[in-house]
Amino acid sequence: MDHSDNTAPSVASAKRDTLSLRAFSFSMYSTQALLISYIPLYFMDQGFSAHQIGIIYSTGPFISIFANLLMGMASDKFQTIRKLLTLLLFGQLAMLSLLFPVHHFGLICLVMTAFYFFQTPMNPLSDSLILLASQHIKTPYALIRIFGSLGFAVSAYLFGLILKEIGSVWTLPLGLCTITITILLSFLLKDYRGSTRKIEFSGFLKLLRKPEVLFFFFIILLVSISHRMNESFLAVALRQMGATDSQVGLAWLFSAVSEIPVLFLMGKYGHKFKELPLLIFACLMYMLRFWLASELDNPVAVLSTQLMHSVSFGIYFSTALRYLSNLIPDEYRSSGQAVYAVVWSGLAGLISGTVGGFIFEHYGRSAFYQIGAALALLSAILFLGKHLFERNRS
Repeated sequence: MDHSDNTAPSVASAKRDTLSLRAFSFSMYSTQALLISYIPLYFMDQGFSAHQIGIIYSTGPFISIFANLLMGMASDKFQTIRKLLTLLLFGQLAMLSLLFPVHHFGLICLVMTAFYFFQTPMNPLSDSLILLASQHIKTPYALIRIFGSLGFAVSAYLFGLILKEIGSVWTLPLGLCTITITILLSFLLKDYRGSTRKIEFSGFLKLLRKPEVLFFFFIILLVSISHRMNESFLAVALRQMGATDSQVGLAWLFSAVSEIPVLFLMGKYGHKFKELPLLIFACLMYMLRFWLASELDNPVAVLSTQLMHSVSFGIYFSTALRYLSNLIPDEYRSSGQAVYAVVWSGLAGLISGTVGGFIFEHYGRSAFYQIGAALALLSAILFLGKHLFERNRS
């Protein structure tokens, strides 16, 4: 079958394509489990401070602003997502290999910046591919993306057990293994086409200047900062409280496993509910989750708040993507996803890594999480305002 063919694939072909996408998602998110859960601990064991780790982590969001826009535009222009994904994975493999001989802080920042250039566009591009594929293979987005969560959950826990036994020096070799497997799986993917209309970039820029689009992205930024603050410093916070590496792995296992049933339910029934009320609810759950993390002193209790990831991130992420796909036309799908990713992981990650690292080091864990809770509450209020405005207008 021609990859750009818009006709419905046969049942066997659709099943094969669904399986390929699920396996790819599983493997891709395994690398992310390592990156989020254990690379901060790897740098911590190398003797770097919380603020330095925050700076290393903020190089990714900084470069992702350019990487996501560049890859989103390249994908829309050349009408391919699969080839870009494979190219990005080879880049990741090369950069991770370069980390082995490097121990100087400045050089590590440089290599990690290059690594993140190849890593950060992966999520929006794979999300675009799944969203386009789901129209052809008749499988909802959430029922494919669930396997990414499963990959993250299983790997976060298994890697914790493995690294506890063999030591954090094996963090990088594990990363090389997961990236290599993902490269092999990327060759099984197909490219799917959305609208065949010619892309006019000026039209996309005009779209971004619309007040409702800008306001939506502003609220997304606020939620994302609170989410990224927790993501960047949870491992460090738990380690400070006396948690073991396997307990840190358990924290990520809890969050990833908890989002699976919610993503499944959102895939099945999410369309029956309006997006903005769901986003308000998700933000309130974020607020409660981070407020609890600021008050609790026991690592096991803080670890258990990760279960709330299901009703915060699980609802928020799939609903925000759905709202975005209604806001932005199909022919700008990849570019729209790229802007979403720039806000979600780029700007938010940059702010949470640098400012969050400073707050964590100078004011402590409690103040750090209270600020995260306040940002989530503000997001809920703004989403409520947007919802009331849209309801009155209609």
